[in-house]
Amino acid sequence: MTDQGRVRLFLDSNVLTGGIVSAWGMDKAVLSLCAARVCKLVLAEIVRDEVEDNLLLHAERLSSPDADALIEDYRRLIKLTKPELVPYPDARSVRASRHLIRHEADVPVLLLAMASQPDWLLTHNKKHFTPAIAQRTGLRIATPGDFFRTLSSLLR
Repeated sequence: MTDQGRVRLFLDSNVLTGGIVSAWGMDKAVLSLCAARVCKLVLAEIVRDEVEDNLLLHAERLSSPDADALIEDYRRLIKLTKPELVPYPDARSVRASRHLIRHEADVPVLLLAMASQPDWLLTHNKKHFTPAIAQRTGLRIATPGDFFRTLSSLLR
């Protein structure tokens, strides 16, 4: 915790996208904590770009007013959260770190999470972001549900 004592959350694209497109749920709750600045959103540029691509694809399936509202909700979220942006890793680092995680597309995300040292990396991708990866990297990896269960246990 470095940003004024706030818990720093590195969100994978599936959590960020889910929170934006869902009417309610744990992903939306995580985004609410970030929008209220209870937690600090740590946003990797590679994740941001993937989310923006996903939102545009999702918007294509919506009516024009709903698509406009979705994009505006995303813009408002970014404005409210004032995320800590983490730039793309260099290609050499990605190649050299290929051994860290099974799925090649997750290497840059993992590298950026390691470099930014968040309090939590939240993802639904438990197939690739496993407990072994967490142990090997020193990252605290969880789903949003696991994150909230941990918070709940601390408040008892």
